[in-house]
Amino acid sequence: MIPEIGHILLIITFVATIMQVLFWIYNIKSFNGFALNILKKSSLINFLFILSSFFILTYSFIVSDFSLLIVSNNSHSLKPLIYKISGVWGNHEGSLLLWVLILSAFTFLVSKQNSDINAKLLSSIIGVQTLILGLFLAFILFTSNPFERVEILPLDGRGLNPLLQDPGLALHPPMLYIGYVGLSVSFSFAVGALITGEIN
Repeated sequence: MIPEIGHILLIITFVATIMQVLFWIYNIKSFNGFALNILKKSSLINFLFILSSFFILTYSFIVSDFSLLIVSNNSHSLKPLIYKISGVWGNHEGSLLLWVLILSAFTFLVSKQNSDINAKLLSSIIGVQTLILGLFLAFILFTSNPFERVEILPLDGRGLNPLLQDPGLALHPPMLYIGYVGLSVSFSFAVGALITGEIN
């Protein structure tokens, strides 16, 4: 039941991103502080929901819930805790979930900037970031669901890829993703400035 909650949180976040992007597009010409505040709060909710979903997947790895396909394919009950946790992103589906978690975190951090950026530009930056987040969530939900169940419960998991069973490789993907996903902020700044014509 717990993994289903993680899946539902991702679905809710995906629907919310669609609504946020439509709200941004509808108000793009006349953005005010109230509308910007809604986008800011939405980015916080997106981050919290995806963080909760990621924690649920991590918990499933820690307790060796082999009813999840991703856990049975990438973990083993006898593995050390560090490799159970790194198994979360040691595969395609989990690494995508880590990617959107970092993306939602950057979107939230950008939304906290309210000193030097005017409301119109900041709303467009958040809007572009949210659009990117929604596209990644759609990819996860429709093609790479990390909460997919197995039909027949296995006795134990296959274990993490031996090439990934190294402390350095356990830390490598999160560090790499922070750098990669961080570039989306620069992209959103550029696109937001082009859309609004606001460069300050």
